[in-house]
Amino acid sequence: MSDWPEGRNGGPGERYGRGSASPQPESARAMPHVRRRPAPPQSPPRIPPQQGQGHDGYGEAPAYDSGYNTGQVYGGGQRGGGRGGDSGYVQPRAAPDWGRRIKVGTLTLVVVLLAVSIGTYFWADGKLKREVDLAKVIERPSEGDGTNYLIVGSDSREGMTAEDKKRLRTGSAEGKRTDSMMILHDGSNGPTMISLPRDSNVEIPSFVGSESGKKFAGTGRQVKLNAAYAEDGPELLVRTVEFNTGLRIDHYVEIGFGGFANIVDAIGGVEMDIPKAFKDKKSGADFQAGKQTLNGEQSLAFVRTRYAFAGSDLDRTKNQQKFLAALASQTATPSTILNPFKLYPTMGAGLDTLIVDKDMSLWSLGNMFFAMKGVTGGEGTSMNIPLSGQSVNGNLVWDKDKVKQLVEQLKNDEKVTVKGS
Repeated sequence: MSDWPEGRNGGPGERYGRGSASPQPESARAMPHVRRRPAPPQSPPRIPPQQGQGHDGYGEAPAYDSGYNTGQVYGGGQRGGGRGGDSGYVQPRAAPDWGRRIKVGTLTLVVVLLAVSIGTYFWADGKLKREVDLAKVIERPSEGDGTNYLIVGSDSREGMTAEDKKRLRTGSAEGKRTDSMMILHDGSNGPTMISLPRDSNVEIPSFVGSESGKKFAGTGRQVKLNAAYAEDGPELLVRTVEFNTGLRIDHYVEIGFGGFANIVDAIGGVEMDIPKAFKDKKSGADFQAGKQTLNGEQSLAFVRTRYAFAGSDLDRTKNQQKFLAALASQTATPSTILNPFKLYPTMGAGLDTLIVDKDMSLWSLGNMFFAMKGVTGGEGTSMNIPLSGQSVNGNLVWDKDKVKQLVEQLKNDEKVTVKGS
């Protein structure tokens, strides 16, 4: 006899019972209906297991899935691993496109380098002091092949403090004079550097005043070459050099004491091989023989010394050429050009005191610099202008025939065969 009321005896009409006295275990208790989240479109529809099998033996799984959970617990969701779940397969990532990455990286690097180069160009170009107007020079020689630079080292103390003047032994004289002058020819047969001694005997020709614009007639007046610079500045110096040599000067470059010393210090010094020890109280030079690295103060003393040498100014010009070529050679190196912490201080130190002509470009300035480097590298020639003796007032007289031959070789951009003094 059953303890259940009628209709609750677990018979065929009741699939789920409570406390049934049946010898078989009761089936899973029904749970509230819960709305099941629809499966993603890309996943195949999931078929629930057949109901009734393994429990009371009644019925098959319905062919229609209403979307509601009947309370039975099925396998895990999309992570897979359970009964009725997904297989757990994960689509592998595509292999990196290294070719594309390299192209993008290279393009980015080129753009950055181009932007830096353009920025550096305009920065440096803006610092150039284009103060010399070669258009004011009259009665100029005809142009030749190659490019001729007149490089001048002045005793300008512009921008120097009292302490700098004392340390560099420059004195405090007003105005400025020139201690060194040289012509650098850059041509297809290699560079040629020709020093013009400051005590050279030259004639001051007719000229137009750089400030007044007034024309002064030539009187045949004979002076030292550096007197032309002192009298009316760079324009008269260019006019005097062209008149006495017959060689047209294409560009003018001048640097003062302070800028010269700062460039040397910015690159960490210049290594020089000094063949013989010498001292000079006026310049402050005190050097031992052998290889040594000169700082800015020592370098300035080296290129200014003349009283310690038997050849005086001639020996000094040779040292100046030797030093400038070494400076250019040691500056134009990857360790300086590719290192912004050395490149920008070096360029800044030089450009702050560099005075050039109005037509000078950074490209021409760079060509001049590398031509100077070529002199040291054995690609060119360095010499003093040929001399024939001294004048009655002690000035150095140029050998007119050799100078004429030298100038013709430079104009025609031929290999220089003339020997200097």
